[in-house]
Amino acid sequence: MVILGFILTSGSAKAQTRGIFIPYSSVGVGLGTSNYYGDMAPYRRPLASTFKMMRWSIGANYTRHFTPRLAARASFNYARIAGDDYIMNRDSKHENNIFYARNLHFRNDLKEFSVQGIYKLTPDNRSYDRRPQFGAYLFAGVALTAHNPKARVPSEADWTRMMPGVEYPGEGEWVKLQPLGTEGQGNPGYDKKYSLVQFAIPVGIGVRYKINARFDISAELGFRKTFTDYLDDAHGKYANPALFANNPLAAAMANRTQEHVAVRKGADRTESLKKFVQANYLNSAPDADPYAEMIIHGFANPGQERGNSPTNKDNYMFGQIHLHYILPSQIKCPPLK
Repeated sequence: MVILGFILTSGSAKAQTRGIFIPYSSVGVGLGTSNYYGDMAPYRRPLASTFKMMRWSIGANYTRHFTPRLAARASFNYARIAGDDYIMNRDSKHENNIFYARNLHFRNDLKEFSVQGIYKLTPDNRSYDRRPQFGAYLFAGVALTAHNPKARVPSEADWTRMMPGVEYPGEGEWVKLQPLGTEGQGNPGYDKKYSLVQFAIPVGIGVRYKINARFDISAELGFRKTFTDYLDDAHGKYANPALFANNPLAAAMANRTQEHVAVRKGADRTESLKKFVQANYLNSAPDADPYAEMIIHGFANPGQERGNSPTNKDNYMFGQIHLHYILPSQIKCPPLK
């Protein structure tokens, strides 16, 4: 894309009589939304995955405009992404699937630093104050993202039932998941613990409007391709519960199928799980305890899939409105002879 930009810029420069382009810089701040796509927000349900768990993002950037068409940008974004099996599957159409029964959820606060190249579909004129009223652009680059997925502890009633005699961590407490090794990470025979710093590739499109000589406003949609499947802490298989014998918190966060309450919403899952059991285990009685039936039939046993797309990666997207300020620059005139 950069090479193409140079070719187009070179060709247009020969055809135009705008004069020599004067490089300039701008700084900006942005506010908008964030979206996550992964094990709890699959691509096969694009509308639900995009809108049901939309969260917030904020950012700041510095941009240097080198030619009428090419610019480079350094930016920092702080955003929250989230996913929840209950919210995604609580409707009658999806409550019979295994993801409703899985009952995982997470939230993850991302700190992203990126460097991006920008190709302006609408080129600038010779100086910043003569830039077009409207403009459109494409961008792509590289990013480094720090993340740390968390989940809320089970309800007190569920904790007391599943962990009798163990002190309750606290109502509504959000717990960091990576140190717990919820899929056995860090133990012999299992994967090592995943990194909390990951590379990503941002790509996207934006449109810009000139407010006055010094200020622009832009709307931008940017997708981030990552190289990790652990933004949501769900990737592989259920681990052997014996690994968590001395860590009841890890045991509770690793397998959440036996929780009566979907803790983020405080909703009772019992009736919906009865439908799940009836739909998936035909020899179950209509009035059977769904949690006992799931244990009998081996749901979430060690070795079964905990992440539903182990070969795919988690990705995220930002949609932001930016306000840009053009930094003052001096125009050097040639000396008179």
